[in-house]
Amino acid sequence: MTVRTRDARETDWPRIWPFLRQICADGETFTYPTDITEEQGRGFWMLPPPGRTVVAVDDAGTVLGTAKTNPNQMGNGAHVSSASFMVDPAHTGRGVGRALCEEALRWATEQGYRAMQFNAVVASNSHAVKLYESLGFRVVGTVPEGFRHPSLGFVGLHIMHRAL
Repeated sequence: MTVRTRDARETDWPRIWPFLRQICADGETFTYPTDITEEQGRGFWMLPPPGRTVVAVDDAGTVLGTAKTNPNQMGNGAHVSSASFMVDPAHTGRGVGRALCEEALRWATEQGYRAMQFNAVVASNSHAVKLYESLGFRVVGTVPEGFRHPSLGFVGLHIMHRAL
């Protein structure tokens, strides 16, 4: 299977929303509300410039996952980017997350950002931590018990960083 990324279109939203809603409802990897509404989800995810939202698709055009990239802060902190990634649970283990993260890094570098920082990587999300570390990110701090996991209780939230 070939995974390619492209800018998200409004017509992609109906294909993103079901897995975004499920990932949020599961409450294991994102700090978004577990009872997120579609309006909230669209507002959080479908970013206007200077942000960017992309989808990963296969050869048939199936949306496999999505990412958003944006300035991490405003003003004098806007030279550092941030990104978030969601892979449809039906398509995990196929390199979708890696493709999305590589695209976010490529685009942020092209846009002139100096670094990428993730503010809230759930420490128990070992697949994401391992992926990010394999792409050059490192944990620069952890908020102890910063995330209430539905089955593990309170776990840390990593801040991860990589220079571009």
